[in-house]
Amino acid sequence: MASGTEPGMTITLAELIKRFGGEIAGDAAHRVGSLAPLDKAGPAQLAFLANQKYLPQVETTRAGAVLISPADREKVMAREGLNFIVTPNPYAYFARVAQAFIDLATPPARPGVHPSASIDPSVKVAASAVIGAHVSVEAGAVIGERVKLDAGVVIGRGVKLGDDVHLYPNVTVYHGCKLGARVIVHAGAVIGGDGFGFAPDFVGEGEARTGSWVKIPQVGAVDIAADVEIGANTTIDRGAMADTIIEECVKIDNLVQIGHNCRIGAFTVIAGCAGIAGSTNIGRHCMIGGAVGIAGHVTLADYVIVTAQSGVSKSLTKPGMYTSAFPAVNHADWNKSAALVRNLDKLRDRIKALEAALDKRDGE
Repeated sequence: MASGTEPGMTITLAELIKRFGGEIAGDAAHRVGSLAPLDKAGPAQLAFLANQKYLPQVETTRAGAVLISPADREKVMAREGLNFIVTPNPYAYFARVAQAFIDLATPPARPGVHPSASIDPSVKVAASAVIGAHVSVEAGAVIGERVKLDAGVVIGRGVKLGDDVHLYPNVTVYHGCKLGARVIVHAGAVIGGDGFGFAPDFVGEGEARTGSWVKIPQVGAVDIAADVEIGANTTIDRGAMADTIIEECVKIDNLVQIGHNCRIGAFTVIAGCAGIAGSTNIGRHCMIGGAVGIAGHVTLADYVIVTAQSGVSKSLTKPGMYTSAFPAVNHADWNKSAALVRNLDKLRDRIKALEAALDKRDGE
């Protein structure tokens, strides 16, 4: 799918190089206004090659220019009218250019507060901030420069939002939480809800058991560093006593649950539907796959990768890739495997009996 600007809004390759770096092989004055795949791009579009599988498409593309690595550029024959931006990481370059095209096509937001917004008089709001319809900001909050709060956002008392934070519609940030510069939070996410903390107060057994669960006050907060992005409907619980910490440049997908007092290390990415129980410490540059479940009070070292649907019940103290989920197989094959698993204890006992018999025979 192409990523485009409004008609007529284009930028030269020279301007892209000035902004993002790289080298031009071809016409620096050529203008492009959107991005498209190699096999669908036209002369006013920019394509990129990040996978060797698509190298043959570079030879036939109609793109006005192609983002390409130096090594791949050497494999492509020169062709009239085909321009290149040579860069070590075409995929990352593509992401930055895509944002530039969006910025070109998006009218600048007008600073100000929508008439329907409710802002406590004690709130400090930067003049450059954009406060949308039906936003609620409680006492003592601080709203930084160029912050954008979309419709229905709720900001609790004492919350601090750094410069250039963008909260999409219906995001809720509970009291006392901090969001660093350029944090993005997508629609419906909840930052700083109570952690799941309850003390058992039961006596007796069976039908005679009486008592209840006693709620433990969650008096910590959530502290989110700069350049973090949080997906739609994700929840990050506040700490029981100390804060839940999300370090710089962490990227969290939709529908992720992060429990109280967790620490997520810088540059870690967490895919959708992962669940991380309380007091878990995840290192820097980790990759947590979709639907991974991580038990509480465990530690993951830096550079740990946990593949999708795996369960982590103990600390992973060394970098590397970890898997516990069983990959999808034919149903009949799965039934056979499951039957074997159910009988492993019997098989173990038989092996032990055979080993004992062999030992007895050898001893005679």
